Amino acid sequence: MNEDVRMTAWVRGRVQGVGFRWFTRANAMEIGGLTGFALNLDDGRVQVVAEGQRENCHRLLAWLHGADTPGNVDGVTEIWGTPRGGYDGFAIR
Repeated sequence: MNEDVRMTAWVRGRVQGVGFRWFTRANAMEIGGLTGFALNLDDGRVQVVAEGQRENCHRLLAWLHGADTPGNVDGVTEIWGTPRGGYDGFAIR
């Protein structure tokens, strides 16, 4: 069953100032059916929140872990939960 989920991921590495949020948004939109945002955190990480079908969230997470991301990803930590809603598309914050 491909239920709707909420995935929150924290991406570590050289991921600020390299277009990481923009490319994350572009990939989320290409995958389709995802809402949420990408946000630069004060500690240098990028937080990604995506809501949609579990399969689509897994596709975005695989991209975050992959070699095609801008900058240099040292690691990704994620948690899964129930969608909260309230997002209009996928935003860069």
